[in-house]
Amino acid sequence: MPESPAIRVAVVDDHPLFARGLELLLPAATAGRVRVVGSTGDAAAAASLMCRCLPDVALVDLHMPAPGGIRAVAAIRRTTPRVRVVAMSGDGDPAPALEALRSGAEAFLPKSAEPEALLPPLLAVLDGWAVLPAQLLRDLLRSGPGARVDLDVEERVLLRSIAAGRSTLAIADQLHVSERTVKRMTAALLRKLRVSNRAEAAALAGHAGLLGD
Repeated sequence: MPESPAIRVAVVDDHPLFARGLELLLPAATAGRVRVVGSTGDAAAAASLMCRCLPDVALVDLHMPAPGGIRAVAAIRRTTPRVRVVAMSGDGDPAPALEALRSGAEAFLPKSAEPEALLPPLLAVLDGWAVLPAQLLRDLLRSGPGARVDLDVEERVLLRSIAAGRSTLAIADQLHVSERTVKRMTAALLRKLRVSNRAEAAALAGHAGLLGD
């Protein structure tokens, strides 16, 4: 059985040592399953970097000099929508993370994460799921308004699975349906919740009473 191709990662971060560290450590920590194919310390150059190196995932530091990481996220999503964006930050302030999610990031991870701990979130993001630290999710729920939406049992199970970051295949096994059906159900759930992506759906999970289960 052929091995899965390596996950191609581009780094947008104005700290050269951090970017260089990821370039050296990610392949070693993931047995070659993740490799850095390009990096830039200039947020304004993020979109052009994606066009040049065509990564699967972009890791974007939110705290960069102008135009800043959030604008870099938006530019990447606008010019190369195929690239999944993972926002990163060295502090615990939920406000920039929320702005990044609204700008199109699929995930948020702390910069304190060890390289070997990045592989599962990257795989989940590539499978189409949102990844948020539990404490950040709770902070977003406390700080943001949310209209109550009535969900049936199946929708609640699906939303709980999305909030937990489970893969399409895992959810399909849990619900005893095909992966195609899970994708169709997810699209319908996003429309019902009036959100544009799985990250926003995960943030709404608490309003359906799912996070305390």
